[in-house]
Amino acid sequence: MNGGVSRSGPLPDGTVDVAVVGGGVVGAAVARELAGREADGRALSVALVEARSDVGDGTSKANTAILHTGFDATPGTLESRLVRRGYELLGGYAERAGIPVERTGAVLVAWTEEELAALPALADKAVKNGYRECETVGADEVYRLVPALGPGALGGLTVPGESIICPWTTTLAFATEALARGAGVLLNTRVEGAQRDGGEETVLLTNRGPLRARWVVNAAGLGSDAVDRLFGHERFTVTPRRGELLVFDKMARPLANRIVLPVPSSRGKGVLISPTIYGNVMLGPTAEDLRDRADTSTSEEGFAFLVDKGLALMPELLKEEVTASYAGLRAATEHGDYQVHLDAAQRYLVLGGIRSTGLTSSMALAEHAAGLLAEAGLVTSVRGQLPEPPRMPNIGEAFPRPYMCDDLIASDPAYGTVVCFCERVTAGEIRDALASPLPPADIDGLRRRTRAMMGRCQGFFCGAEVGRCLALVPDSVEESR
Repeated sequence: MNGGVSRSGPLPDGTVDVAVVGGGVVGAAVARELAGREADGRALSVALVEARSDVGDGTSKANTAILHTGFDATPGTLESRLVRRGYELLGGYAERAGIPVERTGAVLVAWTEEELAALPALADKAVKNGYRECETVGADEVYRLVPALGPGALGGLTVPGESIICPWTTTLAFATEALARGAGVLLNTRVEGAQRDGGEETVLLTNRGPLRARWVVNAAGLGSDAVDRLFGHERFTVTPRRGELLVFDKMARPLANRIVLPVPSSRGKGVLISPTIYGNVMLGPTAEDLRDRADTSTSEEGFAFLVDKGLALMPELLKEEVTASYAGLRAATEHGDYQVHLDAAQRYLVLGGIRSTGLTSSMALAEHAAGLLAEAGLVTSVRGQLPEPPRMPNIGEAFPRPYMCDDLIASDPAYGTVVCFCERVTAGEIRDALASPLPPADIDGLRRRTRAMMGRCQGFFCGAEVGRCLALVPDSVEESR
């Protein structure tokens, strides 16, 4: 199968070396990693298979967007090891690919005596996880770090390495580089069955026809347990855990210059306040286990809960405008660790139960997957002369944007033509997104690539013009869909 993007029609003929099921951040990272490898002197052929119309359109698009140090992971778990490794890998990759990251730091705030007493143990846990930069501080230092906090803080634990990152650009960068390395990206392709052909291949039965693969990697997120059952296993059950969040206007950003984390207690992990890479402030999430794996609706109860929490944590924040509320679903399981299982006889690997830390650990999971596949017989080496990582368009507020760059505007006036005034998105950025190797399929995909329609007015002013731009996509881009 040749590389490229396919959104409709019959699947390409032939057999791929590896089919990666799930086009979220983990699946895209795995596809990128394997597409850069060779076996017996031949580049691996890789297909990234995604049921939706775009990569990163499920769990990966709606998380808290934190690049975790792994300080609070359970020591000795696979998650702890991979988050620590992923923090270094993704931090370095973000610099090369232009993924926006802000090294804001974080502080856990203790509001009760129980939480205050838990801080030394959390500092010890961080050391066990290989992170030695945490420091317990008193109430005065907590308020110096975050002056806008509400009254009653008793102390805190600083975590200077915690950072914020763009989850949309991360997934898109992985998938774009996988394409550049020769992988195929099969969108609107839902896996509905799996059959062994009696030899060394698996036939994935999809809504677009059969796909033959010598190896299969299951990174299907909320559907990872369902895909695992297609291979005859009953190892874990994914419970969709809904997390609702409130997004505040950019005018609130001075109130939260760093991440404010809750101290885990007997009542759960609690609610955080975090700046975002886009210049906003985020409050949440809630945590509600559901049955419906597609229910990303928000609720009156969730809104009221977050407002009450926000009033206690940072009263001034609740005086600012809420520009959006949204909900994401996390792939919770009955186990306390990632569910990574290899079946060498089936030539099948599952990467399941990957919670919100999966954004940070994504590159480490991909590295780990390549190692496990090698143990099972798919021995590979990194190819020589790989293309450089793509340089992704910056949509982070703390870094230069096209509308700010006089030389860029002088060379191409489209970068000086603002279409979305709330987010200062230009016609040049929209044009570039629509002509990119992995163009958006709809308005939501365009929003994630440019920030258009994501500001105060939520598209009330610019929605018609953005829609017109999407409707004017050149035929060549339409055909790549």
